[in-house]
Amino acid sequence: MLHFDDLNLFVRTADAGSLSAAARELDVSPAVASAALKRIEAALEARLFARSTRSLRLTPEGEAFLAHARAATASLLEGHRLLAGGKATIGGVLQLSAPSDFGRNVLMPWLDEFQAQHPQLQVRLLLGDRVSDLFRQPVDIALRYGTPEDSSLVALPLAEWNRRVLCAAPAYLARFGAPQRVEQLGEHNCLLYMLGGRPHDQWRFYEGRREVRVKVGGDRTSDDADAVRRWAVDAKGLAYKSWLDVAGDVRAGRLKVLFADRLGEPTPLNLICAHRAQLSKPVHLLREFVQAHCAELRRDAPWMTQAGAAQR
Repeated sequence: MLHFDDLNLFVRTADAGSLSAAARELDVSPAVASAALKRIEAALEARLFARSTRSLRLTPEGEAFLAHARAATASLLEGHRLLAGGKATIGGVLQLSAPSDFGRNVLMPWLDEFQAQHPQLQVRLLLGDRVSDLFRQPVDIALRYGTPEDSSLVALPLAEWNRRVLCAAPAYLARFGAPQRVEQLGEHNCLLYMLGGRPHDQWRFYEGRREVRVKVGGDRTSDDADAVRRWAVDAKGLAYKSWLDVAGDVRAGRLKVLFADRLGEPTPLNLICAHRAQLSKPVHLLREFVQAHCAELRRDAPWMTQAGAAQR
């Protein structure tokens, strides 16, 4: 059987015209190199080099075999490089920005797992809900809900399927009851999120192609999405939140989804950067990682479970 190291030494010897030169290049002793050539010749039952005390030249059999040996070693080396490239350690600093709620309560545990897989990678995470942060802060990429208004930005989807859901803590529902119709939201304390100085007080729901829009109000408003989520968990009112932000709370029983048979507003999550040159290998790996974790949360989304129940 022919071995790769023996074939490689044969090719190097033919190229260098010297067994000792090939041995030095491969960092092996002349005795080891000589033994390798003898193994190849024994396996092929052919003499590959004509040797003398002063020279070394290929025999006709050696010349005929050299092209095949060169092609074989080149192919094996390329395969090794491809595998090594797929497993290569990624390092350096990855600077990213994320929404306050998603970043603090969802993304941070995912990043812990991601860095455990890539211990040479350093992460600088900046949390904030203002879109302008992408331009003011020194970041490579940003994770943002919605499609960016600036068409010059590169936006890659992470969770296009994501939507808002209406939710509340069991303690709030036990005290005030659950609304039976969307129109009854005006009778409840609704926790408002403010972006760009304006509260999001027009909540939309969809039943088929029919859209129902209701104006809501309440005694708490914040420009920090995590504050709204915390108020909801503390039974202060109803919240209209991205499913990605509250999936963990729903799973743990801290929040309950209302109107599960209606679709909430689309809230796609995207990875955004200024230009494609910023899409480095760590960024691509992180995108795949986040997409996979988002897909796991999708399975428990209320509109998915409702669809599954309807099919059954």
